[in-house]
Amino acid sequence: MLIGQNTAQNPASASGDPILDGSTATFVADVIEASMKVPVIVDFWATWCGPCKSLGPFLERAVREAKGKVRLVKIDIDKNQELAAQLRIQSVPTVYAFKDGRPVDGFTGAVPESTLREFIARLTGGEDPMAGVDSALAEAQTFLEEGDTETALAIYHEIAATDPANGAAQAGILRCLIQTGQIAAAKALLAELPPELANHPDVAAQRSAIALREEAKRLDPLDELTRRVENDPADPQSRFDLAVACFAAGEREQAIDHLLELFRRNRDWNDGAARKQLVKLFDAMGPADPLTVSARRRLSSLMFS
Repeated sequence: MLIGQNTAQNPASASGDPILDGSTATFVADVIEASMKVPVIVDFWATWCGPCKSLGPFLERAVREAKGKVRLVKIDIDKNQELAAQLRIQSVPTVYAFKDGRPVDGFTGAVPESTLREFIARLTGGEDPMAGVDSALAEAQTFLEEGDTETALAIYHEIAATDPANGAAQAGILRCLIQTGQIAAAKALLAELPPELANHPDVAAQRSAIALREEAKRLDPLDELTRRVENDPADPQSRFDLAVACFAAGEREQAIDHLLELFRRNRDWNDGAARKQLVKLFDAMGPADPLTVSARRRLSSLMFS
């Protein structure tokens, strides 16, 4: 059956919900005809696809934020193989946008939430509805970097109060709690978050940061570890412990320097513990953090030197 021959109606379309589960039989009504009135985004996905599970909730949220200016039709490619073949879907997730009955935009693979909102803004001819939130998040991050944790926390709480599903805001709250030593409160917040937020990359980074802090609790005081390394720079365990303690104390650059030095001296020590710990630090700081970027570059240089 060709797409152009499908005329079945999707009962769900009458509900007014901007998000529908589509099929080959209802594609013409749900997408082609509906896009004559409002842009329609089609999400081709599969139950076995990991990136689909990551993209789906963000895409649905962005569509609902558009307040009816765009619709979303989700197509399971395993249940609609003929349709996927006709539209040449070669990998999932694949997202197409239809307007006036024809595809006008699209992308493949999971993308950041901000990119999704920009994608929808292009379709609707409007501004990103979350632009103000992004500005507030940037402001909070600036306060946090300048050491004004109290102000940053207040901004993050304000964003989360109006937008509870904002993963960046929830991660910001966690970051503030961790930096002020309120680990119990941070762990309690993590336990309350729904799965889609708990798995948000920024939130996951803070979970890693908490684990590193708790690892440091079992170590000797920072000054004692520093003294040991100064007395015996070749002692791998003391340098490793010092790196963990430095990170827990907020001395991130020193922690990275010690682990890189340990890797330089003996990369195979304790089954590659220095490299593995660096990866944990990268997870805790996040892939976009300038320190993560520079440290990864330094680690690569050592690995291939």
